[in-house]
Amino acid sequence: MSRFVSKTLLLLFTNWLLVCCNPVYQTATIPTETPTPTFVPVPTLSPTLDAAFRTSDTDWGSSQPGLERRSINIYSNQNQLTESLFLVRLDQNLFQLDVAYSERPKSLEDWQAETKASVVVNGGYFRIENDKYIPNGLTILGGKSLGNSYDTYAGMLAISESGSDLRWLAEQPYDPNESLLAALQSFPVLIKPVGKMGFPMQYEDGLRARRTVIAQDLDGRILFIVASQGYFTLHQLSVYLTESDLHLSIAVNLDGGPSSGIWVANPDEIIPAQTPLPVVIVAYVRQTE
Repeated sequence: MSRFVSKTLLLLFTNWLLVCCNPVYQTATIPTETPTPTFVPVPTLSPTLDAAFRTSDTDWGSSQPGLERRSINIYSNQNQLTESLFLVRLDQNLFQLDVAYSERPKSLEDWQAETKASVVVNGGYFRIENDKYIPNGLTILGGKSLGNSYDTYAGMLAISESGSDLRWLAEQPYDPNESLLAALQSFPVLIKPVGKMGFPMQYEDGLRARRTVIAQDLDGRILFIVASQGYFTLHQLSVYLTESDLHLSIAVNLDGGPSSGIWVANPDEIIPAQTPLPVVIVAYVRQTE
């Protein structure tokens, strides 16, 4: 994602951060380069799927132990494909996550060839400085941190030896003394703990785009969700996921638009990103002793 787009997204959440009634928001520190925007509500948008829409759903299917896949297609009342969701659900007892980064972006296929991961999905926002691609927010790679933590509007995937945990930074801020193997931050939080709709209508910008989401359900499983047709606004996606049968505890929006993509192995299945990616989340089969 370009530096301009990532800055624009930060603008959209600055005002939300300032007006929120939670005292945590009142004292939050905003990046100094980010002015306060003005939000324009978009009341004409339906907050969720129109009643006339219909869906086709494969339900969950297991291609290997601990890894489940599911596809949901959404059609308009004219029987036109409106949105296509591809979901992967991982049992953390059998899979472990990591974060991979390179200053020179790569395709999903190249990332998979390099990492040999079972799942590769695009990460968070990034910027370009001196021809180098740099992730925004805090990223931890091999126990070493890169960049500065986002504030309370964002979420964080925290990976330790005991497993992976998805967090809302307003509820659990980053602690630099915590021992983490890897981490990645992004925003907004689409579902707040535990299962509460996270992105309200009054802050909707009306922008529809391809979306990628990382989530954790009430059983601790990690989900990746890619909506590849570009139907959902952020509020619509927040409502859709909250009202779904996924039983999500928390969900965080990752980089969207041309960055959205996922690669899954055995059998190989890919939703290609439309641009090379400098940072990805990967999943491996957990090694047993």
